Amino acid sequence: MQLVLSEDQELLAKTAADFAAEHAPVSRVRALRDARDPIGYSRDLWRQMAELGWVGIPFAEQHGGADMGLAELVCVLEALGRGLAPEPFLGCVLLAGRAIQRAGSEAQQAAWLPRIASGDVVAALAYQEAGSRYDPTRIEATAAPRGSGWRLSGQKIQVLDAVGADLLVVAARCGGGIGLFLVASDATGVQVVPQTRIDHRNAALVKLDDVDVSQDAALGSPDAGGALLEEVVDYASVGLTGEMLGSMARAFELTLEHLKSREQFDAPIGSFQALKHRAANVYIEIELCRSAVMAAARAVDAGDAEAAELVSLAKARCSDAALLTANEAVQMFGGVGMTDEYDIGFYLKRARVAQQTFGDAGWHRERWARLRGY
Repeated sequence: MQLVLSEDQELLAKTAADFAAEHAPVSRVRALRDARDPIGYSRDLWRQMAELGWVGIPFAEQHGGADMGLAELVCVLEALGRGLAPEPFLGCVLLAGRAIQRAGSEAQQAAWLPRIASGDVVAALAYQEAGSRYDPTRIEATAAPRGSGWRLSGQKIQVLDAVGADLLVVAARCGGGIGLFLVASDATGVQVVPQTRIDHRNAALVKLDDVDVSQDAALGSPDAGGALLEEVVDYASVGLTGEMLGSMARAFELTLEHLKSREQFDAPIGSFQALKHRAANVYIEIELCRSAVMAAARAVDAGDAEAAELVSLAKARCSDAALLTANEAVQMFGGVGMTDEYDIGFYLKRARVAQQTFGDAGWHRERWARLRGY
């Protein structure tokens, strides 16, 4: 497996890095937080990213996409992760968009994927429920036949990018299986309640009170969504590790800048051997994560039989390394690292949330062991 970027991927990564540095610095996240922005990101910037072709990277050309892979999408997400850009790649492209791409009929794909790729429609996947503990198939929300359609009832938690979304893809239990259903966010009986998270990202509770949808709202077979959900969450997990890789790298750069500029005892604190060792350890962990993320992305793109194992390996390593990097950064910044004046605290908060999203390190180690037959 080739663990280096191709020439095209290097160009994409450079373009994304330049754009992110100019339009999506971490100071923008601070401004959105302080303004209590209702959706927590910029729809205008989202459309600019769509015009650059990033939103449509994994979709077919006939649906307005670039027909590229997860490896290319990771290049973009890593660049955006450096500034903690909150645009809805996870909820819209990697979760909801991927579900429509994998299970939608030709009519459903033609109706929604071009509008998602253009940035005109934001979609979110509502699958998690209270007590599910990272298992996407532990679902109690129901979809009962009603007339020629379905009636959905239940409640979802931590629905990424649901606030301000136009479309929801809802997972619900149909008899003995799980189905996925397309639901307009303003449909009668749908309530989207914003949640407050420490990283200030867009997430919501979605309440479904006898929501009626048509028969053609079902994605694929109405009881075959369990395996699809696991695949979609794995896909999104790799995307998240790409973002985590970018945020780790930037947090480490900020730490190195501080170590070089902060003086104590008439010397830069970065010259002290103990801090050198701690910085070197962080660097090694980030580079190990880079290899794991690249391997997972390429395995998913290739349909490798060991893709699920590599996804869990990447997520476990990135979860640990993100916390290590952020914790060490705050420690080496000293007392000022705990203040809101410095940006490093934003990276710590994001690391805390990201390491728990789609399964924490412990959960993915257990999954990896199970998949390996231990």
